Amino acid sequence: MSIPAEKHVTLTATRKRSMSVSLSWLRDYGIVVAFILLCAMLSIGSSAFLTTANLLNVLYQASPIGIIACGGTLVFIAGGFDLSAGAIATFAGIISAKIAANTGAGVPVALVAGALTGLGFGIANGLLVTVGKINAFITTFATSIMIGGLSLAVTSGFLITVTDPSFASIGTGGIGGLRYPVVVWIVFALLCGTLLWRTTLGRYMYAVGGNSEAARLSGVRIYVVRTAAFAASGLSGGIAGVLLASEVSTGQPDANQGLVFNAIAAIVLGGTSILGGEGAIWRTVLGSLLFQLIGNGFNLMNMQPVYQQVILGAVLLAAVGLDAWTRRTRT
Repeated sequence: MSIPAEKHVTLTATRKRSMSVSLSWLRDYGIVVAFILLCAMLSIGSSAFLTTANLLNVLYQASPIGIIACGGTLVFIAGGFDLSAGAIATFAGIISAKIAANTGAGVPVALVAGALTGLGFGIANGLLVTVGKINAFITTFATSIMIGGLSLAVTSGFLITVTDPSFASIGTGGIGGLRYPVVVWIVFALLCGTLLWRTTLGRYMYAVGGNSEAARLSGVRIYVVRTAAFAASGLSGGIAGVLLASEVSTGQPDANQGLVFNAIAAIVLGGTSILGGEGAIWRTVLGSLLFQLIGNGFNLMNMQPVYQQVILGAVLLAAVGLDAWTRRTRT
């Protein structure tokens, strides 16, 4: 007995919605399952994994990536892309080290100046993308090259060493067992999460990333929203760069190579859509930790590090593919 055409269409639509819901759930909460499974595997495979020292070290190592990833998540949700955060981190670290070492302005001024430098570059990126109408990928790729050149010009290719011990204490000191970079990451993640879920600007970021034309017709100032997202990403790069420079008491023109790609990996692992409109800070935090745990697990279990890249690449492909499948089932 044949099924009427109308009923067949209804059944097909129902199956499609069911599949879309399943894929959306997997994308949104798969990071939680993966995180728990990885922790369980490492706990079984290495007795050193669950030690307090190791777990605190994982948090410490993940904090620069996590800070940049939180800022980058805002850009992704707003429908943008930022490749310049790593270069911004390097230049911000150089600026803070140079001020602390040579001007006598004091460490607090140096740290604030480095963070504000990142904020300035982020605003510039946002204006180039929105007002200048230049593709975000090309814009931030070009500015990362320019900022890298500025880092070499300011330092003349040499290291800038800071002898003031208070400068190093920001990156290496701590409170209550947590290093200061971890504390900064927690605070920054909470601020970004609050912005997304509790403010009008956060809701506008989701709207602009989901459908910019509909958001514009609804009266949302798209340029302002996207520029704000890039500003937050630049600020995150500035903060991370200051902390990294403080850890070694040095401003280095060749530092932080690959940092932005690690942050992007953490964002994607956390299930934030590369096409905009969907994502969450708490998932980015878990993505950052998962990224760091993969490397930590390889070290603890004495596995060849070359396979770490293979596994990470496969996981990233799966995450991006899942996002694409989820969107396809909705159409």
